Amino acid sequence: MTLTQLRYFIAIVDAGLNITQAAEKVHATQPGISKQLKALEDELGFLLFQRKGRSLESLTEAGTVVLAHARRAVAEAGNIRAFAANQRGEAVGTLQLATTHTQARFVLPAAIAALNRQYPRVGVQLQSLADNEVLPQLARGEADIAIVSSVGTVPAGGHAIPLYRWRRLVLVPKAHPLAGLGRAPTLAELAAHPLVSYHSTSHPESSLRRVFSEAGLAPKVAMTAHDADLIKTYVRAGLGVGILAEMAVSAVADADLVALPAPPVLPECTAWAVVPKERVLRRYAFDLLRQIAPQLDRHDLQRVLAGHQEAAWPTPPGWAELSQAITN
Repeated sequence: MTLTQLRYFIAIVDAGLNITQAAEKVHATQPGISKQLKALEDELGFLLFQRKGRSLESLTEAGTVVLAHARRAVAEAGNIRAFAANQRGEAVGTLQLATTHTQARFVLPAAIAALNRQYPRVGVQLQSLADNEVLPQLARGEADIAIVSSVGTVPAGGHAIPLYRWRRLVLVPKAHPLAGLGRAPTLAELAAHPLVSYHSTSHPESSLRRVFSEAGLAPKVAMTAHDADLIKTYVRAGLGVGILAEMAVSAVADADLVALPAPPVLPECTAWAVVPKERVLRRYAFDLLRQIAPQLDRHDLQRVLAGHQEAAWPTPPGWAELSQAITN
């Protein structure tokens, strides 16, 4: 058995048992990946997939066990390659990031540009996903680092490193009744208007819905979207009051709108970098994390991720404090 065969096997599973899509993902041909799968099953002496005709239907019980071992084997091979490259001092490679649209659009550009200047031979594969898709992408081994936000809870799925804290803003057109408040609207004032916010707002467990519910109010959510720019487009169109992350609002680009603080009762959020446990990161990955969160110590990062030190991260700064450091 070879690592290539194991990678192909994993790719088939992650492509929903679609060999054509798996082949595209690993830059192989469909006949080639099918041939390697057959060779792997022949060597193992049992089937990894249940079949119906030529189609793969599901993993066999044995295939499920092999899949877990295959993921670990491929991950460890990657760790060895990363360790060797670090030892050689290589500054070439690809960094895979999985994150949300807001982080990708408003937080990461300056940090990635700085990384590119420092490491011109390092490429970045940025996957901009819905909130609930980011950590599963990391779990499948399709990202080196995930960047997500949460309220109160520490993200699961690996080492969670706090980057910065952020709050929500209320965004309305200049002619809107809330525009002249000059203060944060109350929940009751927001409840009187249709709202436009992130798609996560549609989930019953969302922090925004929970806060309204605890106050005995029901928000009127007119529209949700993953993309903050799209939210602002519909605020401009008069569809409703925007509630979005402060990082997504620009005094210059959004000068035609009025930004107000969100009600203080809406909880503060924390942006986290999540790294799989036992993952060896390339040195440029640490530098990217420090571009986003300069308060982090590179040596502490390395020791914690290597399992040589318990995590004792510094209190993450607020976005207003941090943004100057990122953009300068």
